[in-house]
Amino acid sequence: MLHHVLLMYNSYHQKAYEVKWSYLYFTKVLLILHFKRTFLILENQIMQSFRTEIENPIVEKDIIELEQKIRLFKEGKVDEEKFRSLRLARGVYGQRQPGVQMIRIKLPFGKVTSAQLHRIADVADEYSTGRLHITTRQDIQIHYVGLDRTPELWAQLEKDDITLREACGNTVRNVTASATAGIDIDEPFDVSPYADAVFKYFLRNPISQEMGRKFKISFSATDADSALSYIHDLGFIAKLEKEIRGFKVMLGGGLGSQPRHADVLYEFLPTDEIIPLIEGVLRIFDRHGERSKRGKARMKFLIKELGLEAFTKLIDDERKALSTHKIAIETTTFDKAPTFQQDIPTEVVIKDVEAYEEWKKSNVIPQKQPGLFAIGIRISLGDFYTDKARLLADLIQKYAADELRFTLRQNILIRHVREAWLPYFYQELQKLGYTKIGYNKLVDITACPGTDTCNLGIASSTGIAKKLESVISEEYQELVTAKNITIKISGCMNGCGQHNMAEIGFQGMTIKSGKLVAPALQILLGGGVLGNGKGLFADKVLKIPSKRGPEALRVILNDYQANATQTETYTAYYQRKEKLYFYDLLKSLSDSTNLAENDFIDWGHETPYVKAVGIGECAGVVIDLVETLLLESEEKIVNSKEAFTVQCYSDSIYHAYASMVNAAKALLLSIHEKTNSHASIIEQFDKVFVETQKIALSESFAKFIYQIRENEPSEAFAKQYILDATWFVTQLKAYRREELTHV
Repeated sequence: MLHHVLLMYNSYHQKAYEVKWSYLYFTKVLLILHFKRTFLILENQIMQSFRTEIENPIVEKDIIELEQKIRLFKEGKVDEEKFRSLRLARGVYGQRQPGVQMIRIKLPFGKVTSAQLHRIADVADEYSTGRLHITTRQDIQIHYVGLDRTPELWAQLEKDDITLREACGNTVRNVTASATAGIDIDEPFDVSPYADAVFKYFLRNPISQEMGRKFKISFSATDADSALSYIHDLGFIAKLEKEIRGFKVMLGGGLGSQPRHADVLYEFLPTDEIIPLIEGVLRIFDRHGERSKRGKARMKFLIKELGLEAFTKLIDDERKALSTHKIAIETTTFDKAPTFQQDIPTEVVIKDVEAYEEWKKSNVIPQKQPGLFAIGIRISLGDFYTDKARLLADLIQKYAADELRFTLRQNILIRHVREAWLPYFYQELQKLGYTKIGYNKLVDITACPGTDTCNLGIASSTGIAKKLESVISEEYQELVTAKNITIKISGCMNGCGQHNMAEIGFQGMTIKSGKLVAPALQILLGGGVLGNGKGLFADKVLKIPSKRGPEALRVILNDYQANATQTETYTAYYQRKEKLYFYDLLKSLSDSTNLAENDFIDWGHETPYVKAVGIGECAGVVIDLVETLLLESEEKIVNSKEAFTVQCYSDSIYHAYASMVNAAKALLLSIHEKTNSHASIIEQFDKVFVETQKIALSESFAKFIYQIRENEPSEAFAKQYILDATWFVTQLKAYRREELTHV
């Protein structure tokens, strides 16, 4: 048997080498194995071969696990909801179109090198349509990817240190930062290394793998707060006090249908305390956060429920369980002066000097490094294609210190361009169509994909965005480069396009006309960033049919031009005039009794509108089956032991804690008890199973499991806690088996 299997292995190995992908072929071999010893021998050979493709064994294990789960799911051996949770945490997101996936690439603070951009372009061509989409979290999304090909796609990306891990799902999402971090004239210091350190510390961290909802973190370089700290679960604004680096810390912000302004947690926190703080916050969110009611599961609701003072006390109570209270973050890698591969080959003569000067005024930003400039590229709706991506990658490799950053407004920022080379860059970018003026200005509209690909999309956000951009460009030339107005559009209430924090926002909705339904837009006005952690959420003014969106924008802009003072920002103007004034101004456009045939066709479509909203996956909330949870509890104990072996005692302890919570949840679900949060699971398990002596414990379950916060994460405690968890899970599995025999 073994000899026969190894012969098959060698055959598949040769084929795999030819296509530069090994594991998909080796899986076919694994399917015929029945003996554990044979499996282990072959698996070891597979892993050795796979390492020729991926050098990091942790990443390698991740990708292999994804492939295995896909296979088991298709064989009906993994519950659909549980599989969804797993793939979301690996950046694989279901699309509106059946049978294909959206892949989200996690790019911390939007930084990309030439090699990485080439790799992303190659992957997009091989596995998708060649279109790249920049998100409002500085990620890249690739659409229309077959599920079976996602492990292979991920393996290709990892060759240039690009991950999908935790780009979606109930995890710590991509850590964002000001695109100008490191080059901003006004910044006290570069926040990039701190954003990078946070990303690395919490990637695959057991604390943040299965939370009740997603968790978002941002770093703003200056008090201008361009990373929008006030709408984040945790937002950090760079500060300098007595030459000590630190951050103003904002907690519990968010958008969605119920936006909440973040609270100030600290006016100043030294940089070496931010990672322990984040870990403490995540532990509390993981334990107390809502898990059953998706609409109430974000951090902002937990803060509202507990209050800031009580939440802060819970963080303090968690300090003993942390592996360290201070973590110094290395910054030297980011402190290096930019270097250039070669000089500009030829001197450029600008033909249209006026257009060039207008471009410089609109899109070129002086850096704090003398003689260097950044170039903003306005990418309409964040969509660009691989042919241009490759040319851009070559350009930055040679002449821009091999770095660009994707921005929060779905654009591209090239950094480190010598002043004398600006004409050459203008010439080369012009060839790509990348010199449109209006970077980060009024005409630079932000929009989510909406009904193009998203399950939750109600109305087309991209279609109306394109139309509004053309209205501004063609009819409001004097406002194209206006800085104090932003337009943001979301296809539904969830706010991926950040519509409810903009000066002018649009939200996709529907409107009835008799028995018919037409696409509509909720108009929101008066939001904006005030700086230093402060901001305003826009008011919902009224709802209009989508096809009247352009006329509504004309009315809004005409009114502003006619009545605002010369120095008055749009936000200030809105506050002066107040909501009722704008309701009356736009009221005539909201009448749905006189809709024409064209009003029932959404932007970018040719057929009548049909409302079709699928199941959203933004949160990845799942209801787990009892047996699945018990199986996962055993897997978490295995993870705990592995972490212990490599002396990661804090991680080991948390895996053991999670295994016990999972097992307790399984038994509670088996009798239809509520399991809204970890804390409620622990409390309920005591009432239902321990106090009734159905499960024999020498103390309460709360005291038993909460050893995690009463002890430092030492080797001795980790060892004992693993033994406790193993015993506990074993007891619960035995109880479950006994119960089933009497059913």
